[in-house]
Amino acid sequence: MRSNIIKKWKNVAIIFSTIRARFLQIDNHLLKIRLRKLTFVTITGKRMFIIESRDGATSARAGILRTAHGDIPTPVFMPVGTAANVKGVFHRDLKQEINAPVILANTYHLYLRPGTEIIRQAGGIHNFMAWDRAVLTDSGGYQVFSLAANRKLTEEGAIFRSHIDGSKHLFTPESVIGIERAIGADIIMAFDECAPYPCDHRYALKSMELTHRWLDRCVAQMGSTEPLYGKEQMLFPIVQGAVYGDLRRISAEKCASSGMPGNAIGGLSVGEPAEVMYEMIEVVNEILPADKPRYLMGVGTPANILEGIARGIDMFDCVMPTRNGRNGMLFTGEGIINIRNQKWATDFSPIDASSFSEISRTYTRAYLRHLVISGEMLGAQIATIHNLAFYLSLVREARERILDGTFGSWKEETVRRISGRV
Repeated sequence: MRSNIIKKWKNVAIIFSTIRARFLQIDNHLLKIRLRKLTFVTITGKRMFIIESRDGATSARAGILRTAHGDIPTPVFMPVGTAANVKGVFHRDLKQEINAPVILANTYHLYLRPGTEIIRQAGGIHNFMAWDRAVLTDSGGYQVFSLAANRKLTEEGAIFRSHIDGSKHLFTPESVIGIERAIGADIIMAFDECAPYPCDHRYALKSMELTHRWLDRCVAQMGSTEPLYGKEQMLFPIVQGAVYGDLRRISAEKCASSGMPGNAIGGLSVGEPAEVMYEMIEVVNEILPADKPRYLMGVGTPANILEGIARGIDMFDCVMPTRNGRNGMLFTGEGIINIRNQKWATDFSPIDASSFSEISRTYTRAYLRHLVISGEMLGAQIATIHNLAFYLSLVREARERILDGTFGSWKEETVRRISGRV
């Protein structure tokens, strides 16, 4: 009797085990279908990125990146609006004076304040900040990296303490994708670790491998969730590997194989020489798909941007034009100006007479110096708008030069002219 009961229970266990295995197969099959569907819609179905022209003398290219909130002509510079605003700049000026087709916001900062629930209630970041053009969100990986004294990395994710109130939080690849879904940006970044500079090869390898395992989880989470506001979102993996060419190649191959609509290059412009950064860009761009946009994160000076474009980069962002502008540094077609210098006190010429920005053509250098020296908010505002207008004008001219076939010679002359001090 007892043996018959045991036999029956074994049979039941086998049946349940078979059913469970079958359901797991079905779940995996459905996940693969969703991932294939995601790749098809964002790449094949809508041709998200169209290359219009390639420069004959360099690797520069001009293209169009299509998003749910408008087309982005590339190459493009994205003003940094970390907390859903570009400091000191009205959206009206972002459109009219600067003409930015896309701005960047940050997942880490928006998660902490105002919090994703408030953004969700508003209907997403575009409604919340009243911005109807494209938005890109960084995953917060770099911000967590910068909190080195207040964070701990594990296989699960990153444990960190808020810079606002010291509260403890956990970012995982899955939670970050959930936050970025709630924010609702058009382009979102995979969660990664940004290795410090300098670091040894062993640390860089370990960091890169963790980033790759997190990438797999980001892609799976992206494929198993839907946009919350009816607007398509694109996930970009991030190539890491510090300053080691062998690691950069491995990471570029991993990101390229993920099948996402674009790719980013992170972990550069963190202290390494510019020549090393350019070398890593060349290594990576030999591998990243040529038919998808390439985004160089956190770069840089106007010269860095032109050199990046020449090496096949399409997208850039950096706090330099805004942060340095607030402190009196101006970027112009003549070179770099420290508006605090006494020499500008009686210069009544426009900030930049050749600028397409009315603000740059209207206010004088003497007046702007007076505002900056006096600590007036208007001074920081004018300088910020001027610098962003210059950056956007620079990449637009680069695009035109690529289209007309003169980028190579124009770039060399322009880099020399804009890099000096006035």
